Parts: sequence; structure tokens; C-alpha cells
Amino acid sequence: MASEAPAADPGVLIFEQPLNERMRTFLRLDFLYNQALHHNEMASQWGSRAAMASLIDILAITTRGDVRSDVLKELESQLTTLNEFQSNPGVDRQRLKTLLSNLMRLRTDLMSAGSAFLQPLRDSEFVGAIKLRSAIPGGTCEFDLPDYYFWLAQPAEARMRTFNQWLGLLRPLCDAIAELLWLTRQNGRSRQENATSGTFAITFDRDNPLQLLRILLPASAGLYPEISGSHHRCSIRFLTWNGLATRPTQSQADVPFTLTCCP
Repeated sequence: MASEAPAADPGVLIFEQPLNERMRTFLRLDFLYNQALHHNEMASQWGSRAAMASLIDILAITTRGDVRSDVLKELESQLTTLNEFQSNPGVDRQRLKTLLSNLMRLRTDLMSAGSAFLQPLRDSEFVGAIKLRSAIPGGTCEFDLPDYYFWLAQPAEARMRTFNQWLGLLRPLCDAIAELLWLTRQNGRSRQENATSGTFAITFDRDNPLQLLRILLPASAGLYPEISGSHHRCSIRFLTWNGLATRPTQSQADVPFTLTCCP
């Protein structure tokens, strides 16, 4: 198996670039789910509003395609890949067994949830009204949605209990996505690169498609990457952060960075 990805370092910024639509969707759902969890745990009316906004965005993404089917296909692919490692010498069999067991549990949970696992949320008139008004700037004020205002005025424990029930419907999907993203990052291969005069180009092997790029930079560098391209080729420009009032400028100096390519 590939070596583990570098451990998180508070002095390092990690910029990720998905290279296909499936990975783009997974990253967005994982971001929104964690955002909803965070705001719900704040146990404030503003936290509940922010958590609800994340929930509405999750529902919008999951209505655009069969995300559940995509996740199940990816779980099957990872299970097939990991099963092939069982015959390899030198493999940590206990770790491999744990990974396989976890993936099979996630697959079972998601299959048991059924294809209509989000239907209670989509059928909810309460959630539907908030979703409709959320498209209007400031559309969820108390005079627009008095029932929403009434719910927000309930004790924090009651709001959190209700929201946790909604999150419970999403959990089989989002837990599986989190595990798939972790595996994708773990399977990445890192190398040191140098962007000459702040630019760098990558051409990918079409026979071994990648799903995700990760660029690691020291937080103190004052730089961030602007990435454009597709699953065939990517170009990277490193821009210097000049504050909010001044446009960023491309670095004219060479920029050393760590590039991780995740299949």
C-alpha cells in the first residue's frame, strides 16, 4: 500500500484540487456536513441557522445526481483494491483487515438506508419552506418564516435533538464519503517540486487517472496556488497575498512546494 500522507501541521496550508466531478461532489458534501456538525454543536440560535444553511446546501447537491450510487461504486472499488493486497508479502494484515471491515460496514449502512434515505427531509414542509426562502437575500427573517423563528426560540437541547435526527439521515452517506476521502489522501504519493517564477505545469498519465491534487505550502510563505485544468493536465500559478485591498500578484521567485497526487 502507498505510504501514509503527511500528518497535519498547523504551520502548513494544504490546498486541494479535485480532478473529476465525483471527487468535487464528495469534497463539497464533506465540507458542508462538517460545517453543519460544527454549527449545531454551538447550541445557539445563530448556530442553528448556520447549520440549517449547510443542510439546505447538502440537499441541493444530493438532488443533482445519484450521489448514493456513486459512493457505493467507490466503496466497491476500494474494497476490490484492498482485497488484492491480501496476497502481497509485507502487508500489515491487521490494519488491512480493519480497513476492509470498516468499508464493508459503511457499505452495509448505506445500502440499508435505501435509495430514499433523504425523502423525509425532502418531504418536510418546514425544511422546504426554509429552503425556498433561503434563495432570497435575508429571506429567512422572522417576518418571512414565523414558524422557523418559533423553532429557533425553543431550548437549545430540543433544537439540537431535532437537527441530530436530520443529520442521522445523512450520516451513512457522509461517513462513507469521509472514509473514501481519507483513503484517497492516504494513497497519495508526495514529492518536492519547484515552480519556476511561480508557475508549474503537470501532465497526467491517462492510463493511471488521478482524483485529487494536494499542494502543501508553509503558512508563512504568504502564497496560495491558483489551479486550472482537467484530469489530463493542470497548471498552477502561485500568487502573493497582498491583503484585502490590493490585488494578488504572481510570484516572480521560484516557489518550492510539496505536491501530492492521489489516485
